[in-house]
Amino acid sequence: MPGRAGHGFYRASRQDREIPHLLRGFPVVSTVKIEDCRGRLIHGLIPAVPVPFNSRGEIARDAQKCYASFLAQEPIAGVAVWAHTGRGLHLSRLQRLEVLESWAQALGAGSLIVAGVGGLREASADFPAYTNSAVEMARDALGHGAHALLIHPPRLFHGVKDSDELILDFHSRIAELGAPVILFHLYEAAGGILYSPQLLRRLLSLPNVAGIKLATLDSVMTFQDVAGLIAEEFPEQILITGEDRFLGYSLMCGARSALVGMGAAATSLQSQLLESFFDGRSAEFLELSRRVDRLSQALFIAPMEGYIRRVLWALVHEGVMGLESASDPWGPELAEGEFIRLGKVLKDLKAEPPP
Repeated sequence: MPGRAGHGFYRASRQDREIPHLLRGFPVVSTVKIEDCRGRLIHGLIPAVPVPFNSRGEIARDAQKCYASFLAQEPIAGVAVWAHTGRGLHLSRLQRLEVLESWAQALGAGSLIVAGVGGLREASADFPAYTNSAVEMARDALGHGAHALLIHPPRLFHGVKDSDELILDFHSRIAELGAPVILFHLYEAAGGILYSPQLLRRLLSLPNVAGIKLATLDSVMTFQDVAGLIAEEFPEQILITGEDRFLGYSLMCGARSALVGMGAAATSLQSQLLESFFDGRSAEFLELSRRVDRLSQALFIAPMEGYIRRVLWALVHEGVMGLESASDPWGPELAEGEFIRLGKVLKDLKAEPPP
């Protein structure tokens, strides 16, 4: 079954065995310092990129190469690999490295590569092993071209005794590697943890933290509260929106950068949205926000885990890849009608006059 690759009993597939060169790697250090990282993030769009799979659960390599080449020409500040959109905690190690190498080869020297890192399911038998697996994943990322680390919430610690201390230690161990770190405040339905204000203060005070990504989905109050905390107590930290369903409003709340799965498709539209906001072109911003909202309401709907396949479908409609490469082995099956409706939305948006 294609969905078993990252669930703990992984055996190297034929495809994995073909790429042993990926294991060589580079020194475990980031070439980007924290202030440089913040500078690249500010006002920039970082798409959280999905991975194209075929129906056999193998990475569609030709589609991946075409997609990376396509997105490298778009107005982006960089990409985020191994994030939730990229199924980073489900991919095998060799799959992760193959994806990272693809993007490192496609992007220019000025582009930021953020790698999502976290505790792996196969290491969830005990807390130390879980934390160690995240540290090793981070070392792998830095050793193969990543510049910054987006830390997946350590879901294993949710609700357990001394959870705050475990979560803090988890982040500290990764931050000790010396690379710029981005915290990740993710809604619980997607495997996140609702960090308390007290814990957030401790996390934001860790060395090498460059900012925090907020993805609350439908909790505007949480976004507002955390944005207020950042503005009042940690103004040096970059508030990064991950709010696909209210992207425009999240900028108005204080986000200075965007790291979103929606940005992986219809990228120019969302880049224009950020540019219009930060340049103060209010009428253009309002119109672009309306258009982006319409797109988000076609991508981020129930079942929510289907959004990754929908983003891949959007890339099919944009002519970036074929439908045979738009599978998500870990996502739900979706009705064909959704593919057709999404195509209509994208066609309508493309037909809109310049704002």
